[in-house]
Amino acid sequence: MGARLTAWAGPRAAIGRLGGDEFAVVLELGADRRRQRLEQLVRMLHTPVTLTDGRTVSVAASVGAATPDTLGTRDLTDLQRAADAALYAGKHSGRAHLATTAHTSLPSVNGRRSGRPGTAAWGRAA
Repeated sequence: MGARLTAWAGPRAAIGRLGGDEFAVVLELGADRRRQRLEQLVRMLHTPVTLTDGRTVSVAASVGAATPDTLGTRDLTDLQRAADAALYAGKHSGRAHLATTAHTSLPSVNGRRSGRPGTAAWGRAA
């Protein structure tokens, strides 16, 4: 998945694995191309993977995105939190979800969106 994200985002993006199966990409996408590029990303991430032994494995991904122009901030922590909330709002929908200002007001526990696995009790690792 990391190689797919790198290919999709291009050389001017910052890409990183947050942990487990979560990745983040920071790049500038013009509003006129945003929807098209995010749809392209979802298609790319849903393409089956061929293993070295020849077996093919189906894969799926959920995508949440946040933009400074929509949220009124360039703070990466705020953008990541909103993108995470958008991702979980559209989990398993098969398409990318763009964060709105409503996604910025969701409570969090240990820096993660409230209600996600591992956030049921304060103080537990998320």
